[in-house]
Amino acid sequence: MSDTAPLDDPAELTRHIESRYHARHRAELPRLAELAERVETVHFGDEDAPEGLSEVLRRMIGAMEVHMKKEELILFPAIRKGDMPGIENPIAVMRADHDDHDREIAEIRRLTANLTLPTGACRSWAALYEGLAEFLADLEEHIRLENEVLFPRFEAAARHG
Repeated sequence: MSDTAPLDDPAELTRHIESRYHARHRAELPRLAELAERVETVHFGDEDAPEGLSEVLRRMIGAMEVHMKKEELILFPAIRKGDMPGIENPIAVMRADHDDHDREIAEIRRLTANLTLPTGACRSWAALYEGLAEFLADLEEHIRLENEVLFPRFEAAARHG
């Protein structure tokens, strides 16, 4: 599938989000959590070490898995069927989850000094921050596509329906 989101077709956009973002989050988050744990262990006591980062990432693995399953099993099938009564309710839940993800993103940026590597950082640390930069960009775009492109169509229809 193309990396370009099909913005005009809600059903195709949900498929794109699942194949592009959900799959990538599931693959990347555990790897990043392990890498963060390694960096935290090796650099324990270093004032620049992102202490607590692996815990934040592990918490995100669980929260995001629940969130993505709700989308895949409830919301996205409803969207693919067309506008359905009450669809604004699961959308409101997804928006609240996105707010939680935004807080986690802010915490990751705080713990990593906005992904700023200290002088002389090891290759693992550099790989961690590079992977985090990609993950955060993906997550922010994923949230944007849902909040600004996908959800408003159905919220507007629910208000006028």
